[in-house]
This record gives sequence, structure tokens and C-alpha cells, in this order.
Amino acid sequence: MTSTPMPAEQPGTDVPRLEFPLQSGEQILHIARRHWWFLWPKIILKSLALLVPVLVLWFIFDRVGAYDGIGRQIFWVLSLVWAAYWAVQVFYTWYQYKHDIWAITNQRIVDVYKKNPFNLRVSSADLVNVQDISIERVGIIPTTLDFGDIVCQTSGSRDVFRLTGLPDPRQTQALIDQERDRERLRTRGGGY
Repeated sequence: MTSTPMPAEQPGTDVPRLEFPLQSGEQILHIARRHWWFLWPKIILKSLALLVPVLVLWFIFDRVGAYDGIGRQIFWVLSLVWAAYWAVQVFYTWYQYKHDIWAITNQRIVDVYKKNPFNLRVSSADLVNVQDISIERVGIIPTTLDFGDIVCQTSGSRDVFRLTGLPDPRQTQALIDQERDRERLRTRGGGY
């Protein structure tokens, strides 16, 4: 894996706006999101939760002959309220997926999560404090689709730093290992 630095934001690309300041001399090497498996099945299920009850309600109204006059108005009001609720659920699922990123820089690992526009969590672990890195991948779907968790044991106040649902975790682990070793050599003058 190469460690080509990325700019903080590239106009016209899918590089997210960073919710944290870069430190002096820090460069972004890799930005990752959860695997698509954490988005599309949820979107599909919530879309079905939006559509299926509306279709069932329409079928019931039509069968009992209530889809006339006031029955039609009641159907559309109930359907629109139901659809609005589930549309908001679908939007927030997408929003949370798009705003849950991990950035690996030449100095640290940063976990940024925005549950909603008014809720931001930023955690970071300096690479020199990362002691052990392991990959956890359990189950047929993660193995088949090649995603898993990276668990970093740190010597800081936060004992475990977990990157959950990363696509191709081996590649990300290799980058973290490479940059951790490079950063340790740089900051400690060759000693561990």
C-alpha cells in the first residue's frame, strides 16, 4: 500500500470535509468509511417499511370500498405521514453513514462521527501510542465481502481504538503498521 498524502478536501470528489484540524506537518494518507453493507441493506429495509404498509393500506381500502371520498383523503393523509416518517429515517441512515469516517494520517488515527448535524464525536490515537493491531472478521458476509474491524490497543487513556466495518481491513492494517513504525522512528530517534 502506498502512503501518498491526500489534501484535506478535494473539490468535486467524494473526499469528506474534515471535522478536525490537522496538526503541524500532518498529512492525510487514507480516509475510510464503513463497508457499503452497513448502508444499503438498512436503506432497502427502511424503504420497504415505507412502501409495503402504504400498499397494504391501499389494498385494504380498495377491497372494503373505502377508497372513495373521505376514505381517499384519509388514505393519502395517513400515507403521507407514514412516508414522511420513513423518508426521514432513510435520510438519517444515509447521513450517519456519510458522516462516519476514519482518517489515517502520518501522525494519528482519527475517528469522526456525526450522528446528526448537532452531534459530533472526534477521537484520535497517536500512531506512536498504538501497541497492537488486530483484525476481527466474523461470519460469512464479512468474509465474503471482505470487511471487518481493526482493533488498536493503545497506551493512551483510551485502551482500545476500534475501526468497525472497514472494507479491506488488511490493507488498512498494513498502512497503520507502516506509518506507526515510521512515526516511532521519527519521534524516538530509531528506538521503540
